[in-house]
Amino acid sequence: MRAIISGGGTGGHIFPAISIAGAIKAQDPESEILFVGAISKMEMTKVPAAGYRIIGIPARGLKRPLWSPSNIGVAIDYLRCKSKAKKIIKDFKPDIVVGVGGYASAAIVGAAATMNVPILLQEQNSFAGLVNRRNAKDASLVCVAYNGMERFFPKERILLTGNPVRSDIVRPDAAMRQEGRKFYGMDPDRKCIFVVGGSLGCRTLNECVKQIIEKGHPNYDIIWQCGSYYKKECEEFMVGRNDNGLFWSDFIKRMDLAYAAADIVVSRAGAGTISELCIAGKCTIFVPSPIVAEDHQTHNAQALVKENAAMMIKDAQAKEQLKDAVDALVAAPERITAYEENILKMAKSDAAKVIAEKCFELAGGSR
Repeated sequence: MRAIISGGGTGGHIFPAISIAGAIKAQDPESEILFVGAISKMEMTKVPAAGYRIIGIPARGLKRPLWSPSNIGVAIDYLRCKSKAKKIIKDFKPDIVVGVGGYASAAIVGAAATMNVPILLQEQNSFAGLVNRRNAKDASLVCVAYNGMERFFPKERILLTGNPVRSDIVRPDAAMRQEGRKFYGMDPDRKCIFVVGGSLGCRTLNECVKQIIEKGHPNYDIIWQCGSYYKKECEEFMVGRNDNGLFWSDFIKRMDLAYAAADIVVSRAGAGTISELCIAGKCTIFVPSPIVAEDHQTHNAQALVKENAAMMIKDAQAKEQLKDAVDALVAAPERITAYEENILKMAKSDAAKVIAEKCFELAGGSR
């Protein structure tokens, strides 16, 4: 099978796309996969690092509000992208095009529709992105991670698969928990909190952790991922501080062991992160980013909150409420267990495999 996978702009689009590619190759190692991304966006480095070829096109996102005059230039770039997308499809001759959302997938999916190439979309969020909503009319199948997505897509084309995640994310057992505690230097007999704000970092969560460090955390240890953007200021904050119950870094290389070590995770509410936390079965407090498109992180978190599978604190209230919420959970292990059990019910660990199988079916050859 020859497949084009397109989309990106953020890790929430890129890493599911790479997982789908891996599942396709696992089912048929002879498959040829080409990525199409937006020039200058992170997919142009992340995809080659994963071992796949990528072509960049000059895709840009729409500005808010949508009637902004600057969107005239975005529309012109889209027409250029669609012309280039048609040439890419003509040269590569794909059996299927997979769109995962993001700027670049608008053009490549649009071009595929005019050239009669089967289209599969993968939507990560509970509030569907604009590009996938626009592309859905041309798709044969839309793979989603949440119930209730018929408000965005034709009901007969929706398949609930969950989000593809990294293969090393699993439900940790006791031995893996101990390995994680040892790896990060945590006390095996104390509770452990893992605070993660994404690869770039999150100012709100970093400020909350600083407050906790200053006030003290005698009942639990902390793993703190501050993000590359905030590394310098966090280094300055930590000068002269000797906190034996703290591991901090701008980047967490072993997320599997960080999840394993943690009793409670405090996190933004990106779709990929939520899917990982469901599979790992982690008691989680979400602090959704208030600045993402269409507030989709809040919608993502609310989908779990209504199932009593997680807690949510608004970004604007986090500095006042987060420490108390963590302290209350640490003091109530039965609540931690309940959240773990409920979030596990929402896990779908075979999403990439199912999506890959559907790609083969739509391309005309099942595996």
